[in-house]
Amino acid sequence: MNRRPVLAALASLAVAPLSLPVLAQSYPSKPVRVVVPFAPGGTTDIIARILSERMGAALGQTVVVENKAGGGGIVGAAELVKAPADGHVLGMATVSTVASNPAINPRTPYNPLSDFTPIINLAATPNVIAVHPSFPARDYRTFLEVLKKSPGRYSYASSGTGGIGHLQMELYKNLAGVFVTHIPYRGAGPALNDTVAGQVPIIFDNLPSALPFIREGRLIPIVVAAPERLAVLPNVPTFKEVGLEPVNRMAFYGFVGPKGLSREVVDKVSAAARRTLEDASVRKRIEDTGSLIVANTPEQFAAQIRSEFEVYRQVVEKQKLTLE
Repeated sequence: MNRRPVLAALASLAVAPLSLPVLAQSYPSKPVRVVVPFAPGGTTDIIARILSERMGAALGQTVVVENKAGGGGIVGAAELVKAPADGHVLGMATVSTVASNPAINPRTPYNPLSDFTPIINLAATPNVIAVHPSFPARDYRTFLEVLKKSPGRYSYASSGTGGIGHLQMELYKNLAGVFVTHIPYRGAGPALNDTVAGQVPIIFDNLPSALPFIREGRLIPIVVAAPERLAVLPNVPTFKEVGLEPVNRMAFYGFVGPKGLSREVVDKVSAAARRTLEDASVRKRIEDTGSLIVANTPEQFAAQIRSEFEVYRQVVEKQKLTLE
């Protein structure tokens, strides 16, 4: 019997398992890009930048945020799908990119349940309907009366067609029996700018990006999507309080990688993010925006994405929503 092939095979088997930890230890070997699928200034951008500033120390490499806006988050998410699955390009996943947009847009160029590798849900945030100070309402009851008296007269801004702001506001319109024209933007930042400037009278936005303008009196909060009334907005009711519980859903912001990302890389990114979120100053900055820290496991985040997508798929079907 020729023992050389057998010995060679055994040697290869012995070496193969040892290579995996070496690969994990060498990651990251260069700066890590985090693709934010919206314009600067929105909540997704805020959360990503707070994390990236400190997470580089935990990873041992610089973490750079890159904004790739367009299509209600589709453009940036689609770029991540095409990236090498080596962990050097990560993305910020939101309800818009992995649930509401794919649920309403049959042309979404990726499958939110199979084309990404969930890593960690970083934070969740309330959503808010807010109006420009010139709008003839300061509370929800009056807001609803104004919209019902003048169907089609007013418009609202969102971060983009198919995004969570669009879909939740459309759900609100259907359930409340009002008609407001949708004005989509390439991210929450531009939508906020035009609403604060009075170009659009209403906005459906994530609270963290809208809150600074609310505190300055440049936007008036009307109703929020949150589990209960918020300490920062104690006089503003939730959608559940006004009888619209299906609209009472929060947004989330988490790290995902391209499909096929190794478990070793997933665990390293997840651990670095968790370590960063344990920093009191980081937690405070995130919580000061009105967000809640989540920091769940990859499995929990994957289940959350599946659940949220199914909720919005049913919303689109039951409310007969289509792209404008």
